[in-house]
Amino acid sequence: MENQLKSFEEFYPFYLKEHSNKICRLLHVIGTTFVLALFLTAVIHLNPYWLIFIPITGYGFAWVGHYFFEKNRPATFKYPLWSLKSDFKMYYEIVTGKISLDSSKD
Repeated sequence: MENQLKSFEEFYPFYLKEHSNKICRLLHVIGTTFVLALFLTAVIHLNPYWLIFIPITGYGFAWVGHYFFEKNRPATFKYPLWSLKSDFKMYYEIVTGKISLDSSKD
């Protein structure tokens, strides 16, 4: 299936399946929250230095989730832009309650 993905609408369900472990999803939520906080800090303080930590923090939490809990290869290696978009979409859906950290409840 992965080789046949041609649109974001096809990709997002694949992305959610690759993030079915609740610890992995939680680590993505934590990482994305820190990413947003770092971005806001950089903007508020007009200091781009904080932007350096965004990829380290975001990918750090996400990759721990994938390698130690999900036990799969992050989709960002093959689909970097769709993965980034999906991460923010999944984050929004989790914090608004549209989907659960526990994928069996989706």
